[in-house]
Amino acid sequence: MKILLDECVPWPMHRLFPGHECRAVKQHGWGGIKNGDLLRLAEAEFDLFITSDQNTRYQQNLAGRRIAIIELSTNKLRRLQAAAALLQSAVDAARTAAYRRLDIP
Repeated sequence: MKILLDECVPWPMHRLFPGHECRAVKQHGWGGIKNGDLLRLAEAEFDLFITSDQNTRYQQNLAGRRIAIIELSTNKLRRLQAAAALLQSAVDAARTAAYRRLDIP
């Protein structure tokens, strides 16, 4: 699965997803692009977009999007690492056009 990590998601998190191709927004040259345009670009190249931006579902019309989106409740790396199994399960379960908010303990 090709995964795009939003600017607000710590890059070291990519290590939690072995077997998946992860890129960061900035690595891809898309730093500073607003979410609507970013999602449009991302869905042409990626299967899953992971963000901790709590406003994405309110600011964007997600209907008709082809990319799966996981919204994390935090971007704190230690908490994300502690929830590695939960994150891996969510990524494995991600389906095209699905939106999921993931509460990280």
